[in-house]
Amino acid sequence: MFGDYFYNQTLRKMTVAFGTIFNNITVKRKDSSGTVIQSIKVPLSYAPKEKFLVRLEQQPDINEREFALTLPRMGFEIAGLSYDASRKLTRVQKYKSVKSNVDGKVLNYNYTPVPYNISFNLYSFTASAEAGLQIIEQILPFFQPDYTVTINAIPELEIKRDVPIILNDINYEDTYDGAFTTRRAVIYTLNFTAKTYLFGPDSTQKTIKEVNIDLYSDTDTTNKAREERVTTTPNPTSADADDDFGFTTSINFYTDGKSYNPETDTDD
Repeated sequence: MFGDYFYNQTLRKMTVAFGTIFNNITVKRKDSSGTVIQSIKVPLSYAPKEKFLVRLEQQPDINEREFALTLPRMGFEIAGLSYDASRKLTRVQKYKSVKSNVDGKVLNYNYTPVPYNISFNLYSFTASAEAGLQIIEQILPFFQPDYTVTINAIPELEIKRDVPIILNDINYEDTYDGAFTTRRAVIYTLNFTAKTYLFGPDSTQKTIKEVNIDLYSDTDTTNKAREERVTTTPNPTSADADDDFGFTTSINFYTDGKSYNPETDTDD
């Protein structure tokens, strides 16, 4: 069972959707009269918190062509995944879609997805408390406590999912107590939980063109020969699964394992 490759990009799509929510945050700097003198779109990248802290502590070296990290800046990362038993659904449900290929129309389907919670951490790094407050205030009003995004989970089956992203808590740090040579950084850490679903591999099923039902006079089908066979086919026979068509039923009679027509054949 394991080892058959499939990749629905569910986690990737969820990560991209999460980052897209925060990719248009702006910080404005004003003078004493309240006039805006600078407007900065805060850069956002996928990176762990420790990477930003290391870059903040590094001093630029002209010879090594290094440069200091410019603030404000934001980053985010996946912090963990966990199974959510409270959202478990029945396993036998199918998501279906009829598609055409060179052999005609086939039925593509996928079974009920598995509920998982994805934990995200969002980081805000600013050089002043005012810039940090501007960023946080542009985020918090939209989470009460969740914000819902729509994910195109399985495009082939036209499956879309509304995923709530819940804001759990906010942590605040200020490195003002460092040495005079250390750059100040006001850091906010926001913890989120995205309640998403993970789908398994897609499966394909061809359209049923003929159904045969064998009738026996005894439950012992091994030693007793069948007496009738009922055959059902779509009418017309070229009909596909999503067409509006009727059915044609024919009955074949058997005696001693051989087919016969009771209206024209007579027993010797």
